[in-house]
Amino acid sequence: MAESLPPEMLSYILSFLPLSDQKEASLVNQAWYYAAQSALQETDVRYIIPVAYASLTSIKSLSRRQVSCVSLTSMDSSSDTSNVLQSISYFLGPHLHSLSLRGGTLTEASFIELITSCPRLQVLDLSGCNSLFMSGMLLDQPETVQQVREALANLQELNLANLRCLADASFNRLSGCAPRLERLSLAHCHITFDPHHNLSAQRASSAILSFHNILYFLKERASHLVALDLRGTNLPPTALQALGQVVGLHLQELTLRGCRDISTEAVAALCHQQQGLTSLDLSGCSELADGALLAVSQGLRGLRHLRMEKLQRLTDAGFTALHWLRELRSLDVAECCLVSGRELAKALGFPKGPPPHLTSLRLAYCSLLKDKSVISLAQGLGSSLKVLDLSSCVSLTNSSLLAISASLPQLTVLHLAWCKEITDSGLLGLVDPGEKLPPEPLAPSQETPKQLTPSLLMLRALQELDLTACSKLTDTSLAQVLKFPSLKRLSLSLLLELTDTGLVAVARGCPSLEHLALSHCSRLSDRGWVQAANFWKRLQHLNLSSCNQLTEQTLVTIGKACRQLTVLDVSMCQGISMAAVRHFQAQLPHVTCVQSRFVGGLT
Repeated sequence: MAESLPPEMLSYILSFLPLSDQKEASLVNQAWYYAAQSALQETDVRYIIPVAYASLTSIKSLSRRQVSCVSLTSMDSSSDTSNVLQSISYFLGPHLHSLSLRGGTLTEASFIELITSCPRLQVLDLSGCNSLFMSGMLLDQPETVQQVREALANLQELNLANLRCLADASFNRLSGCAPRLERLSLAHCHITFDPHHNLSAQRASSAILSFHNILYFLKERASHLVALDLRGTNLPPTALQALGQVVGLHLQELTLRGCRDISTEAVAALCHQQQGLTSLDLSGCSELADGALLAVSQGLRGLRHLRMEKLQRLTDAGFTALHWLRELRSLDVAECCLVSGRELAKALGFPKGPPPHLTSLRLAYCSLLKDKSVISLAQGLGSSLKVLDLSSCVSLTNSSLLAISASLPQLTVLHLAWCKEITDSGLLGLVDPGEKLPPEPLAPSQETPKQLTPSLLMLRALQELDLTACSKLTDTSLAQVLKFPSLKRLSLSLLLELTDTGLVAVARGCPSLEHLALSHCSRLSDRGWVQAANFWKRLQHLNLSSCNQLTEQTLVTIGKACRQLTVLDVSMCQGISMAAVRHFQAQLPHVTCVQSRFVGGLT
């Protein structure tokens, strides 16, 4: 029946599938293959191409799809790199809108040849390409500049992060070739801030990148530039104030993460000067306290995204004016150890009302966070919240989980890692008679030894769940509750009571998993994987580190069943030898077997 459909209709149907399923569908027959090729012509799909001889055939194939977004990896000074770059130039260059050369080692000649073949380029990532800027002579020939200017005439976004050799002269020549630039990243570049610099003096140094030169650039491009990333540059308060005062500059996005010298006064001035900001990242600016958040809340009424992670001086008092941010979409205050959530819940709750668009809230590592605040937040944000991270909020109990299950039906991402007080009863919606329930549960209470309330199963839209180190959870709840057909990412690492029975039940209930972490689940055995593996055809990343009962038989089982696997971690599995791992990789060379440094979790 499907074969008789017009190609356009078949392609339209396939476009609704996840990328991994589109690839599988393309193998059905020739008609489906060509329909899938058409469906895969999506501008938001980024293709990562290793710079190696084996990639040449793939590049030709990608040209038939008119692929527009590419990242090149493993670039060096070899002849293979030269051949691949020439192939990219010839086959993909005319179609490319986005090109990433991040961390690559390439010559100026190769760069010029590649860039001049990409006349439609809108996004260019040169972060970490230090070899390109080391000589300081990039684009110093007028004829070359003209060629690159024509190629980058439509460039809107330029990433120059992590360039230790970037200087005023090379920055000016490159940015001068992109007259329509709207978004610029200079993250982690070494910028010199000299308060005594004379602006009338020669500004284009060939040795250093100076803030005064950047300021001159901002003044020239004030009418176009909307996004600036200066994270990790140690921007002083005076420089931030000078930036905000640039006439005609109306930034929408500003990232200052890790600029530790920024003061509350400088942030207050910025909020007064750049009131059009919609995204602001002040994470890790350790000098900031409550006054900074109050200034942001009162001065940036149109703000949509706010990140203030790792502010050790931020307390609940900073949230008292947060209700003014009516357009807020996402808020991140993770690792703010003095925040209990009390004032945050008030600011987002009745009678002032929550921001109608808030979809993401991160409170990870806020160890003072209590159930009462989470219950209030869940009830206040129930109509909009999709992402909630409560990792390592160690005081939370089943009451918080019950409120989340009852009030947040739109959740797609839920992180509860290291919330060790959560038990099977919380997942199942069973509460002891004496335990405090969230007000107005959705399900009626029953006069039995335990009362039935909404379980985690209420979160039908869930796509990502992290239960790492929730050590009181067992098969009893996991087998009954983890039934999410659309779930893509799951971590059950450090659940010492998880057995083969629970593993098989989870496999049946969550067949769409792509990322699965089971590190340190020491009761899992080969027998469980024989039954579970066939349910996980889409699995791409699998962490089994320190699962000591597993043997090479599990490798055989996974190799046969999980054909889309790309990353497998079996480090510290005592029953799996290095010889078995080498044999596995010989059979499946596209799979990378990694040595994990960290325990569990979704990354």
